Amino acid sequence: MIRTLVESAFQTGYLSVESEGLLQQVLATKCYQPEDLSALAALYDAVRAGKIKREASSSNLLKEFPTTPKSF
Repeated sequence: MIRTLVESAFQTGYLSVESEGLLQQVLATKCYQPEDLSALAALYDAVRAGKIKREASSSNLLKEFPTTPKSF
């Protein structure tokens, strides 16, 4: 799911509030793959560089960036 949400953000140039919320929910479950973290890192870099605009006004994007992938 993470990669799908990231791909959507890159296609549209925007990270919606809904997508950001879903990303946070998926990260909270700690069920993701290393590829998901790579996609998330690319999204984070794109947002910081201004290539992707955030719909949300708070600055909580990836406040708890996971460093150790865990699988099911």
